[in-house]
Amino acid sequence: MPTFTGAFQGFSANDIPAEKAFYADTLGLTCHDAMGGLDVELPGGARLFIYPKDDHRAATFTVLNFRVDDIDAAVDDLSAKAVTFQRYDGTEQDAKGIQRGYGPAIAWFEDPCGNILSVIQEG
Repeated sequence: MPTFTGAFQGFSANDIPAEKAFYADTLGLTCHDAMGGLDVELPGGARLFIYPKDDHRAATFTVLNFRVDDIDAAVDDLSAKAVTFQRYDGTEQDAKGIQRGYGPAIAWFEDPCGNILSVIQEG
């Protein structure tokens, strides 16, 4: 059995400059250019590597969740920065796009390359 020394999240994008602007300017995360892609410092010390892929196809599921203490405030803040929250058939979402009452409150949005992200308020 290997001895793991750490782990990080990774997914592709076909427009690294747009991703850098979104993750740094819109989400306020620290980003570093790395190996042609983007190294993103996530809250809590985790890291995300967004790597370039010309034929990128975004996943049809959530690839990254951001925990928040106040989902309404987080949605309002991101909406003010022109983030559009997604609506999905078969889910009951309020006027802000937040699904409540089926586990943690959650609202989904996409990065510039269509990767699905969320803000989630647990508890």
